[in-house]
Parts: sequence; structure tokens; C-alpha cells
Amino acid sequence: MKIGLFSTFMSPIADPDMIQAFAQNIEAMGVESLWMGEHVVLFDKTSNPYPGSRDGKLPVPDGGGMLDTVATFGFIAGCTSTLRLGTGITLLPQRNPIYTAKEFTTLDWLSRGRIDFGIGVGWCQEEVEACGYSFHDRGARCDEFIEVIQKLWTDPVVNFEGKTIQLKDCRMDPKPVQTGGVPMIIGGHSPAGFKRAAKYGAGWYGFQLNLAQTEDMKGALTLALNQAGRSWDDFELIITPPYQITPDLVKAYEDLGVDRLILHLGSQKPDRITERLTLVSDLMAALS
Repeated sequence: MKIGLFSTFMSPIADPDMIQAFAQNIEAMGVESLWMGEHVVLFDKTSNPYPGSRDGKLPVPDGGGMLDTVATFGFIAGCTSTLRLGTGITLLPQRNPIYTAKEFTTLDWLSRGRIDFGIGVGWCQEEVEACGYSFHDRGARCDEFIEVIQKLWTDPVVNFEGKTIQLKDCRMDPKPVQTGGVPMIIGGHSPAGFKRAAKYGAGWYGFQLNLAQTEDMKGALTLALNQAGRSWDDFELIITPPYQITPDLVKAYEDLGVDRLILHLGSQKPDRITERLTLVSDLMAALS
């Protein structure tokens, strides 16, 4: 099992010096990958609670904001050489799919094939609507956007006739370095999310899941994979567990069949990062 880290880089603490030093440090430690979440605008009040915290609110400091994933990964790719970079997750149904395809194929090209494209439909209705889309049909729109992105990454000339997007004799180059395109890692805890992962995904990403929840999700994914005529042979299970983690828990996730365990970084204050990375190093040593 591979060990990665999840960090939502926040201004003003996450400046260029901090991010470069952090990325190079974890690469030297042997951390497999670094994952970032995405929100382009935030709201004081939302219709739906944030599912990743107990109080239903995004843990953003006053006066701070989340850095953009694409720009940040471009920066990190330029100062590292082996660290994989994954989105956990890209909110695809609120994005322009053509620009998104271009951004991620360029990232893959410039990083020499170190990108994982984590995808989800999102939970924040206000954010989806602010980006110019409707909220309640975001699942169907996500599927259509996935299909057109896959075509742009693999077909020399693309023709596509969808409900929300139409392309005629369209070309996109360069293609991703990775064969078949940038791996799509699908999120979502609903039957529709499992079906989407089994149909389109190279894997599934679950966030803030304990062992029992991970086991339940794996069962649902196994059923979806079987229905799609697929198996775990070409499909990854990627999990971010709750923040408190021990060597025994890491081993238990491995025994459940988790392929990549993406640990929370947590606070980006220097002393807290040092403390957390010491723990990560110990956990990696326990696996070896």
C-alpha cells in the first residue's frame, strides 16, 4: 500500500516558499502522492453542509482562501520529479470541460505523467450555481463531461453530440503522457457515484472514511464493478481516513485492500507540519 498526503493549501500561510519546501520534503521522505481539494468560491451560509467536517463547515481561516489546484500543481510539478499529484476532488460539473481537459493534459505533459484526475459532482449548490450551472442535474452533466474529456485525450479528431456540449472536427494536443489519458479517480458515496466509478474510473476515492465505512464502500464498489464487467485487477481503492491514525490502523486499511492511503496533513503551521510528517514517516516505516 502506498502512502500519500491530502492538503488544502490555504492563503496566507501557503506561500510559494512554504509549498516548494513542503513538496520537496515529502518527496524526499518517499511519500507517493499529494492530493488537493477544490473550491473556487466560498459562502458564509450554504444549503447543504460540508460532508468532511463535524460542524458542516469548511475549515478555512478568516481572511484566507483555498489555492487553485491546477496552478498549484503546475508549480509543484516544476520543483519535484517523482511525487504524484492528484485532485481530491475536481468539481467537474461546475467547470468548462474543454478548458479542464486542456489544463490536465498540459499538467500531465509538463509533469511527465504524474497527474491523477480525481472527479466528483460536488456538494455546494451555491458554488455550482455561481459557476453558471444548475445543481440538480450535475450527475448527468458530470458523465457527459467525462466522456468528452476522454475523447479529447485519446482521439485525434473529436466529434461529440451531447445535451450540454457539442464538438465537430475538434482537435486537442498534446495528448496526456499516460497511456489512455490521465487516470480518472471517481468520488461519490451514492449508487450513482459507484456506477460512475465502475464505468469510467481507474479507481475510487473516499474521503474521511473509517475502517467500517471503507469496508461498506468496497462492497458497494465490488457490486458496481461486477455489473460493469470489471474487477479490482484494474481498479484502485484510494482512501483518506480520519485524522487520527496509528500503525495498526494503517495495516488494517492495507488488509482491507486499500491501494493508496491519503493521510490528512491538517494544520499548515510549521510546527504542526513537522509533527505530522514525523508521524507519517513512522507510519511508512511500519509498512516497510
